[in-house]
Amino acid sequence: MFAQRRDTGRQAVQPAVEALRQREEDAGMRTLAFYAGFQPRAETVKDDLVSFLIQAKREGKSVVAYGAAAKGNTLLNFAGVRPDLIHMVADKNPAKQGKYMPGSRIPIRSPEEVLSTRPDYVVILPWNIAAEVREQWVELVTRGGKFVTAVPRLSIK
Repeated sequence: MFAQRRDTGRQAVQPAVEALRQREEDAGMRTLAFYAGFQPRAETVKDDLVSFLIQAKREGKSVVAYGAAAKGNTLLNFAGVRPDLIHMVADKNPAKQGKYMPGSRIPIRSPEEVLSTRPDYVVILPWNIAAEVREQWVELVTRGGKFVTAVPRLSIK
């Protein structure tokens, strides 16, 4: 979809738009079958994450998260995760620190504050930058902590 304000005049559609449309077509995104399996995959992600969090809680392990962005917040709310399962979320943006994740009410803190709690697990909510987060938080691994991603499937490293 391409949109613009009426008062800006008509803009030419860039070649990148057609290239993206073709990639979507090639991936089957214009078929019902492509979307038919989405809900079961989402349910599996949710169930696996919640099962992991409950097991960690039963074992007395501390779990925090990294990244207070919309992508991860959507996952937390879909899964019904609250502060009893994930104690806090680290985010580098000072404007988010001292606030709460919408819906789940999980407190957002600075990365330094979260690391100082010596968590057993860090759930990386922006799973698309998991490798970058692992590099930045290498200290966690030296302390015996592990990283968790839930998408596309649960992974503990």
